[in-house]
Parts: sequence; C-alpha cells; structure tokens
Amino acid sequence: MMKKVVTLGEIMLRLSAPGFKRFVQSESFDVVYGGGEANVAVSLANYGYDSYFVTKVPNQEIGQSALNHLRRFGVKTEYIQKGGDRLGIYFLETGVSMRPSKVIYDRSHSSISEADAEEFDFDEIFKDADWFHFSGITPALGEKAAHLTDEALKAAKKHGVTVSVDLNYRKKLWTPEQAQKTMTNLMQYVDVCIGNEEDAELVLGFRPGNTDVTKGELELSGYENMFKQMMERFSFKYVVSSLRESYSASDNGWSGCIYDGNEFYQSRKYDVRIVDRVGGGDSFASGLIHGLLSGYNYKDALEFGVAASALKHTIPGDFNMVTIAEVEKLLKGDASGRVQR
Repeated sequence: MMKKVVTLGEIMLRLSAPGFKRFVQSESFDVVYGGGEANVAVSLANYGYDSYFVTKVPNQEIGQSALNHLRRFGVKTEYIQKGGDRLGIYFLETGVSMRPSKVIYDRSHSSISEADAEEFDFDEIFKDADWFHFSGITPALGEKAAHLTDEALKAAKKHGVTVSVDLNYRKKLWTPEQAQKTMTNLMQYVDVCIGNEEDAELVLGFRPGNTDVTKGELELSGYENMFKQMMERFSFKYVVSSLRESYSASDNGWSGCIYDGNEFYQSRKYDVRIVDRVGGGDSFASGLIHGLLSGYNYKDALEFGVAASALKHTIPGDFNMVTIAEVEKLLKGDASGRVQR
C-alpha cells in the first residue's frame, strides 16, 4: 500500500516574464501554478505516494484550473474546498548573472487566507496518514491561516502523523517578530525542521555563526552549533538545512546538512547552472521526506533531497518533474548531462 502524505498551503497562479525579460519589457506572461506545499505534494505524487493537498480555491475557472494542474501531476484534491473571492497571484522576473530574480505578490484576501478551520474535516484528512508537511508561508497569510495551520497540526499529532516544516520566511508577508511569535508555538508539533540559515534566524531566532551566502562563505561549525540549540529547545528528531552558495543568479553551489541529535552531516555539493530556482527548497524538502519515508538512513535521505533539488534548478516552473531513477543516477555520479538516446 502506498503511503499517504498530506500538505497544507496556498496554490497560486504564477505569471512569469518570458525568458529573461524584465517586467517592464514584457507584453505577455507565461502561466503556471505553484506554491510551497503544492510543490511538495507534486514531487511526492511523482515519487509514487498517495499525495493529498489541502487548500481552498475560488469556485470559478481560475480555481478550477489550479485543481486541474494539480490533478495532471497525480495530486489528490478530494480535501480541497471551494469558495472565497480569489486565487493568489505572483509575478516572477527571472534573474541572470549579477541581476537577481524578482517576485511581486498579489495574494491578499485569497480564498485560503480567509478560510475557516471548520471547513476542513481534519480527522478524515489525517486518517491513515503517514506524513504531514507545512511551511512558514501559510501562517504568514493572516490570523485565520495561522489558526488553520494550528488546528491541522493538532489533528496530525492526534493521529500519530510525522510532521515536517519548511520554515520559509517571506519578508513581504510578515516581520521577524510576527514570525517568531507564531512559529515558535507551532514547533511543539514538529518532528523534522527544514530551513536555511536566513529562515532559522528570522523565524526562530537562531544564527549560524559567520556564514555569508552572498559571498559564498559557509561556516559549518556555526550550523552545527545552531542545530544543537534548536534541538535542545524544540526536541526535533532531525534539523535540516539547505546550503546555497550564491555566486550569481545563474550559478550556485548547492548542498545540505542534517543533525540527528548525535551527529552532524554535510552532503555532497553540486555546482548548479540555474534555469529556475523557484521551488528549489520545496524539491529539497520532498526529496528528504521521500528518503525518510522509504527507510533510508538520514544521511542518504539528505543526499537524495539535495540531488533531487539540484535537478529541479534545471527545470522551468515551480514543480520538480524528475523521477526517482533520474535522482539515483545523479547520486551515482553521472552529472555529465550527455544526451540520452
């Protein structure tokens, strides 16, 4: 029997400036759908899980298009509610070389941000579930969304479900003070905490030493010390971070690290030429979840997540369209990019 995984969050309409055009140059936009937890749901469906996404979308054609997009990639949508006024939108301008990518949000008053927790039957949703994943983006959408997340977490733990969080700080949604007040309380339900150095500092108040990712400088001893502090405070089973060394908008060093309460481990590093970095962290989280659900030891689970995410950076759109076999091939050392005939 396939394992059941559940994610909760917002799916948005993504409007991207074509190619590497700037917003002010664009006369049209490319359309896809995406969002942190939806991206994780798609990856896990692609890996063969019964993957359920929980959200609320407007009862009109744009909301239906979002549902169709999820179904296209095997995500189960039975628990999605319909109603509210609108689907959130974000605009993306893809950066290159020394010019960074830009995101503009238009997501206020979206259906999920104003949804009531009572609209969702969480006992049914988490019945026979094995894993629940959420992120710091959802409670940042407003008081109702924070309450919805809290109720979902209580139900997940009631049903004995393993819980992971991607801390995912978004400065355009809330302040560090707001994030820490809300997210610190939610950590009591979390087994696996995922984030990067910025997330850990702004969402939970922990800083990894003298790391400066903008200069490509990582101080791993700082990460280990930070992980130990987080573990002591919140009793996580695992603390995990992606490690992004930003040489430019086009080229990054990409790896990850994990701590299980006894040992700190860093993965192999990949030098990535970026096609689309949106969803990179979500593909990392879903790869890690797959590894842990499949019985990998935590080091191999981390390696799978890092490799899966390295591949995602080469794929346009929010979703990671790679197979387990393709990730395993990269794990075996084949990063040549040679044509497959």
